[in-house]
Amino acid sequence: MLMSSSVSAVNHGENWDHGNWFCGFWVGLLLAAYLHSGDEKFVSFARDRMALVAQCADDGNTHDIGFIFLSSAVPFYHITGERLYRDMAMRAAERLRARLVVTRRGSYISSWGPMDDPRGRESSAIDTMANIPLLYWAARESGDASFQLAAVSHARMTDRSFTRPDQTLYHAVQYDTVSGVRLRGYTFQGYSDEPSWSRGTGWAVYGLAATAAATGDRAYLDRASSLAKKWLEQLGGCIVPPWDFDDPAPRPVLDSSASAMMAAVLVDLAHLHPEEDQRIFWRGEAERLPSGLCSEFLATDQAHRGILKKACYSKPHNVGVESAVMFGDYFFEAIMRLLMPGKFIRQYERLG
Repeated sequence: MLMSSSVSAVNHGENWDHGNWFCGFWVGLLLAAYLHSGDEKFVSFARDRMALVAQCADDGNTHDIGFIFLSSAVPFYHITGERLYRDMAMRAAERLRARLVVTRRGSYISSWGPMDDPRGRESSAIDTMANIPLLYWAARESGDASFQLAAVSHARMTDRSFTRPDQTLYHAVQYDTVSGVRLRGYTFQGYSDEPSWSRGTGWAVYGLAATAAATGDRAYLDRASSLAKKWLEQLGGCIVPPWDFDDPAPRPVLDSSASAMMAAVLVDLAHLHPEEDQRIFWRGEAERLPSGLCSEFLATDQAHRGILKKACYSKPHNVGVESAVMFGDYFFEAIMRLLMPGKFIRQYERLG
């Protein structure tokens, strides 16, 4: 599927079109290729692509502006030091911060659509947790604490509203925009409203780890660890989970992107954890998953258009089922942090 990078999140009647939220991942893959190979042509390719992605920095209609620039402009600036990319990512962070909805119970970042659309203001998705690291980066880079305050507020509100007692998560929540009370938990991409969409846990753990790193608050690391351990328990020793752990099909569709995502964030848990036995545990799992992906899910057929096989974009919408997905390939390459820590993006420091 080809899509212009300028396609934004809009609504079509009762349905949302989330736009091109994955356009930055290709830039990140090109930059990873440069670090692997040392070949400057990949930086040149990334620069050309970045010229197209740049227009998204002023898109105020989606939380996915975090995904787009965390995977492109932030590593571009980290690797090259060119302020063009720093400034681009800062503009994107300002747009993301502006999506904060303040209620009596707390604050959250609205996920999709114009902020003057009530349906957009009242909804937030677990995916947003993987976008808020852009706000932590912006706070550290600029010294403006309002970015971090917005991100921490969202993480706190999401934890209390999305997490079920069994440590599984809703995909999306509808809030009362005045009181902040959760009106319902529901799904766009899970099997149904209550089951456990496997990729969603990775998004949550990613944001919680970033929150722990930014605040030094052990509670966020503990929650991230708890959710990750539940995910591994559901995985049951396999390498790749079903797209939804509760799909009753005898042979449910798998989602390799969920494992790539989780492997990347387990590297973060291994770096963050103050206890040696836990660092060893998370490091072991962070190595086991990509090793299994390489042996069982690596695409070797030239006709396959991605790095990993058997990813699943959206089973309920029958889009990208058993296919390659750009975000899965990106996070699979992002685990190069195991081999080149601190080269692609800034590595988290251990909590005291």
